Amino acid sequence: QVQLVESGGGSVQAGGSLRLSCAAFRNTYSSYCMGWFRQAPGKEREGVATIRTDGYASYADSVKGRFTISQDNAKTTLYLQMSSLKPEDTAMYYCAAGFRAGACPTGGGGNHYGLDYWGKGTLVTISS
Repeated sequence: QVQLVESGGGSVQAGGSLRLSCAAFRNTYSSYCMGWFRQAPGKEREGVATIRTDGYASYADSVKGRFTISQDNAKTTLYLQMSSLKPEDTAMYYCAAGFRAGACPTGGGGNHYGLDYWGKGTLVTISS
C-alpha cells in the first residue's frame, strides 16, 4: 500500500505564495503518475497538476504560470509551488499517485483515471 501525507497548507492573502508537500511512504519510485487535485466547498474535485515518470508536467488552465509541480529524484516527495494566489484557489488540496503505465490525467478537469492512491488533503485558504 502507498501512503501519501500532504502538508504546507495554510491561510495567506491574495498574491501570496505557498508550497505544498506530499510525503510518500512505501514504494512510489515505480509510480507512473503523481498529481495534485483540489476540491472547493460545494464543488467537484478538479485536477490541478500532474507529473509523469518521464518528467512531463501538465496543468489546469486556471493555474498555468502560477503553480509548479515537481518531485524529488527518489519520488518520495511531491511538491506544488503556488504563487500569485487568488481567493478562487481556496480549497482542500489532495496528493495522488498511480502506477498504471500510460494513465496520467492532463489539463485539469475531474478525470483522475489511473490515480489509485490519495492523501487526506491539506487546506489552503486565500483571503482577498
